[in-house]
Amino acid sequence: MGAVPPTNRGPRLRIGQLAGQLGLNPKTIRYYEQVSLLPKPRRTAAGYRLYGAGDRDRLQFILKAKAIGLTLEEIKEILVLRGDGRQPCQHVLGLIDHKIAGVDQQLRALSAFREEQVGLREEAAQTMNAEACVCGIIEHHELVQVGPKRS
Repeated sequence: MGAVPPTNRGPRLRIGQLAGQLGLNPKTIRYYEQVSLLPKPRRTAAGYRLYGAGDRDRLQFILKAKAIGLTLEEIKEILVLRGDGRQPCQHVLGLIDHKIAGVDQQLRALSAFREEQVGLREEAAQTMNAEACVCGIIEHHELVQVGPKRS
């Protein structure tokens, strides 16, 4: 089963009009064309780009996909799958699962950092007046090494 091409029936819009409707900069639309997220548009005899409803729908999809945290490369993968006539939703689920795992990892790292800061705060009362070159709170703090040592 082949991909359903976007419909571009109805009025044609110039790049500034389309950008205005979507709250985009025209340069963004040109960039999306350059990186093949948006197909090359038809042009007038004078060379002005003309966009239809299908182009607007595709740009709205791109904006929503970005809003949920997908990268342009991930969005391109989804569009390629759809363009090949395949259902991309299973792929999108995998991308979301990967993002959730990344968020969980960041939360663990933030939790560990918070614990270190709480410990430092508790130490501060004892070390803030200690003999030090600049600040006893920092200079007398024992660093806890998490992960590989940095040089």
